[in-house]
Amino acid sequence: MFSFFKKKKPADTVAEQDLTPAQPEAAPAAPSTPAAPAPSTTIEPSAVVATTAEVLPPKSEPAKPVAQYTETDPAKLGNTDQPQERPKLSWADRLKMGLAKTRDKLGKSLASVFGGGKIDDDLYDELETVLLTADMGVDATQHLLKDVRERVSLKGLKDPNELKGALKDSLVELIQPLQIPLNIDGHKPFILMVAGVNGAGKTTSIGKLAKYFQSQGKSVLLAAGDTFRAAAREQLVVWGERNGVHVIAQESGDAAAVAFDAVNAAKARGIDVVIVDTAGRLPTQLHLMEEIKKVKRVVQKADPTGPHEIMLVLDANTGQNALAQTKSFDDALGLTGLVLTKLDGTAKGGVIAAIAKNRPVPLRFIGVGETIDDLRPFVAKDYIDALFE
Repeated sequence: MFSFFKKKKPADTVAEQDLTPAQPEAAPAAPSTPAAPAPSTTIEPSAVVATTAEVLPPKSEPAKPVAQYTETDPAKLGNTDQPQERPKLSWADRLKMGLAKTRDKLGKSLASVFGGGKIDDDLYDELETVLLTADMGVDATQHLLKDVRERVSLKGLKDPNELKGALKDSLVELIQPLQIPLNIDGHKPFILMVAGVNGAGKTTSIGKLAKYFQSQGKSVLLAAGDTFRAAAREQLVVWGERNGVHVIAQESGDAAAVAFDAVNAAKARGIDVVIVDTAGRLPTQLHLMEEIKKVKRVVQKADPTGPHEIMLVLDANTGQNALAQTKSFDDALGLTGLVLTKLDGTAKGGVIAAIAKNRPVPLRFIGVGETIDDLRPFVAKDYIDALFE
């Protein structure tokens, strides 16, 4: 008996050490915890399924998920089970915080323009420079200048400070047509196909969209169609775990097959929304652009009415490149919506004006933070108010 307790004691000691924060060996315990609710995050093997055990790194390498999946780090995403840990701010406040860099850059420049003097050609030249440096683009800048001049003439404005109000009204009028909310009530399942270049925040946006639809009482199914990028499937599975959403994936299948299986599974299960991820690609990669066209065609075979939304995720940090991406993907796929992410990390928020002027694809959502509820429907007036205050 004595020898038996001697053998068991080291095991008990290890268990205690695993629970002690000071021990470095305790770190692996965190990544393995989400694997417990596997039934709620996977579907039956009859459909092509990715389970947590299949796609997450093995337990022998427990430290990798923290370094490898930064987008799914709870410290960055916010703990949705304990929202009290994060101060609750209104969306207007978060929008103001997210647009701080763009607002500071634009506001300081506009303050120098509207600071005094008189309304003349020199002032308009200064205003033109400010709008261009805010990444609004040549076409949008020229449009705004012309419109502001007309407003000044019509209202008989004399004070440069009054130009700020005229510019604000002109901007609202320019980007207002982009404010078309996404309506998913016409189809079941509603098939949402998501595209974008690598690094734009596509996978993260899909996870946030899933949470947004769930908040509206909709059931969601994710299709891990990014079969090229390493760890893309694993990232989507982690998002599925966080939201309690099933994920359809294949070990070595192509994106079109995954999308086809996901649509059929959604039909069989009565799912409201299917979100199809696709591999990131540059518009210049013609062979990959042809492949994403194939994904669209295969979805139409599974459901002749789909996809019902083809959404492009854009990184606001890319500035005018976001406009070039919009044009290329729109020409290839026929975009029906946009998501503009990372507005909190850039001073180039003016690119929305460039998109509105040159390729007015509806801007469905904007992202101004890393937490799961920092992706919200775009409202033109709220955006302009946050930009100018």
